[in-house]
Amino acid sequence: MAINKKIEVVGKEIALYSNQSQEYISLTDMARYRDSERTNYIIQNWMRTRSAIEFCGLWEQLNNPNFKSIEFDAFKNESGSNSFALTPQKWIESTNAIGIISKSGRYGGTFAHKDIAFEFASWISAEFKFYLIHEFQRLKEQESNIQQVEWNFQRTLAKVNYKIHTDAIKDNIIPKVLDKQQTSLVYASEADVLNMALFGMTAKQWRDAKPVEKGNIRDTATIQQLVVLSNLESINAMLIAQSMPQNERLVQLNNIAITQMKSLVDNQHIKKLQDGK
Repeated sequence: MAINKKIEVVGKEIALYSNQSQEYISLTDMARYRDSERTNYIIQNWMRTRSAIEFCGLWEQLNNPNFKSIEFDAFKNESGSNSFALTPQKWIESTNAIGIISKSGRYGGTFAHKDIAFEFASWISAEFKFYLIHEFQRLKEQESNIQQVEWNFQRTLAKVNYKIHTDAIKDNIIPKVLDKQQTSLVYASEADVLNMALFGMTAKQWRDAKPVEKGNIRDTATIQQLVVLSNLESINAMLIAQSMPQNERLVQLNNIAITQMKSLVDNQHIKKLQDGK
């Protein structure tokens, strides 16, 4: 189980992870708010209450077609008695529950679906639940904003790729047509085939020409060049599959790079992307 997110609630770091588009929150981390040394004891104390069993059972009945209702009824009937005890592992194994997950190992512990985790937070304290929900919602808003930015970026690139096929030729920072000597060379690296087609030089030639420059030839590329480079990678893969010799591919890729860069040089969508608008 890979932990992929964390939030901080009242000074406690709470781990989260996604499972089939569902958010699970660490009950083990949450229990540290009550007792940092006996987290398992805190969780078991909550699970033996009738209200916790009823809530978890209802959640399973609504979300889990394989939930064992007979075993659930047995736990519900026993709850409240002094001798009754229930661990997450026993609940999962007996009822085939999916709302609570128990894992061992370095990143292990007890995790629960956010609906159940919020109910557990209520039992810990109203204040803790308030801050947990607040931080969880803040995380979701951040993720939503990031997804929106990514969607806008992809949408802009889609417009750019469409414009490549329709724009008139424009003169600007266009790749030079390679001469016969350049195209006759066979390059060991396919990356350098693309570099030659777009930039007119190999990565080593660029480093030799710019010994004090940091990074590599692609780090200094414009966004127009990066868009064309992405297209060239796909086209080169197709040409390789067709068994076209490397020097012939280089000629074709160079022609494509020239055409596409001419199309992109005055593209308004690209300019907006560069300006951060």
